[in-house]
Amino acid sequence: MSSMDLVLTLVFAIVMLLFMSVPAMKLTSLMEEKWGLPEKWHTLSVLGLTIFFALLVGIYLRFG
Repeated sequence: MSSMDLVLTLVFAIVMLLFMSVPAMKLTSLMEEKWGLPEKWHTLSVLGLTIFFALLVGIYLRFG
């Protein structure tokens, strides 16, 4: 994997950060209902899932 592949993947992921926040919020609320996720982990889990989903979409857009 070259450095250009990494840069393009991150560019695609940065663009998708805004759009991936809604699925992350929905998944976090589902985890709170289903497994009793503490309220103090809400922001951290939304942020982590948003970045994870954006990276997945960025990788797909680059290599898919």
